Amino acid sequence: MPGQGWMSAKLGSRLGGRPRGRGLAAVLAVLAATATGSQAQQAFPTRPITIVVPAAAGGPTDTVARLIADPMGRRLGQQIVVENVGGAGGTIGVGRVAKAAGDGYTLLVWHIGQSTAPALYDNLRYDVFSDFDPIGRITDVPMTIVGKKSLAAKDIGELMAWLREKQDQVTYAHAGIGSAAHLCGLLLMSALNIKMNAVVYRGTGPAMNDLVGGQFDVMCDQTTGTANQIKAGTIKGFAATTKTRIPLLAELPTLEESGVRGFEVSAWHALWGPKGLSKDVVEKLTAALQAALQEAVVIERMAGLATVPVAQDLATPAALKAQLELEVAKWGAVIRAAGVKAN
Repeated sequence: MPGQGWMSAKLGSRLGGRPRGRGLAAVLAVLAATATGSQAQQAFPTRPITIVVPAAAGGPTDTVARLIADPMGRRLGQQIVVENVGGAGGTIGVGRVAKAAGDGYTLLVWHIGQSTAPALYDNLRYDVFSDFDPIGRITDVPMTIVGKKSLAAKDIGELMAWLREKQDQVTYAHAGIGSAAHLCGLLLMSALNIKMNAVVYRGTGPAMNDLVGGQFDVMCDQTTGTANQIKAGTIKGFAATTKTRIPLLAELPTLEESGVRGFEVSAWHALWGPKGLSKDVVEKLTAALQAALQEAVVIERMAGLATVPVAQDLATPAALKAQLELEVAKWGAVIRAAGVKAN
């Protein structure tokens, strides 16, 4: 194997002469730095990754994040930790990720709320497009109209009649302005031409605990949070917000078939990183996400929550970018028409 003398001579010829001490040291330093940078990029990740969930633990989005964290971590060879940062309709947690280093070690799992924030906040401290790099969609979760167990209404027809009669005497919960639960409630009030009294929580996880305890009347929430409770009989399920019935909750009619035309809401979830992720890091994270969504245990557990992983071609940066653009336009129009602001 050639010795250092051969390397010095080779470097000297490239530098146009015999290498000097300082010149050689500088060149070697550059080569070492380049090699180290290349190895670091190839090695990602070399330490645990944090997924920020901008909602309370135990809620639907937290459930989705934890479903993918373990299989993604195994694929990447590092632990993925879920951190709950709730409050302000999710903007506190989202804002934290927006300010994080673009190195792949801080990620965001969020939902439809990412598309509503631009219309809801006049002074939003981040841009949902320019401050984030999309990685891929995860799942589209159906939503359900549910109520406390002690409600006298036996079905969605009786519930709607009761809501129209009681109006602002009815208490309904959501997880903050712009949350999926809030948007669903807005559409329901608009469709029935009623006004209900809102009870705002830091997340639908705590809200569900109070609904089971009978602390408020109704809520519109994702099946990841309601399906097991409906099946257990701890709350009442009245209707699905999807075009067709939910297989796991086939006993629930859709609002469409119950006479509320054009009513459709689902809470899509996705994975982002802060702006600045390298192409290599994005590719590794996307591949890990796609692999996680194909795991039998993830598919099985999602089915138990009345949802399914998205198709592989939707678990991509391009598909997520397109989804966000469409949803920002859709919900922006709804929010402006309702005159709702979260400032």
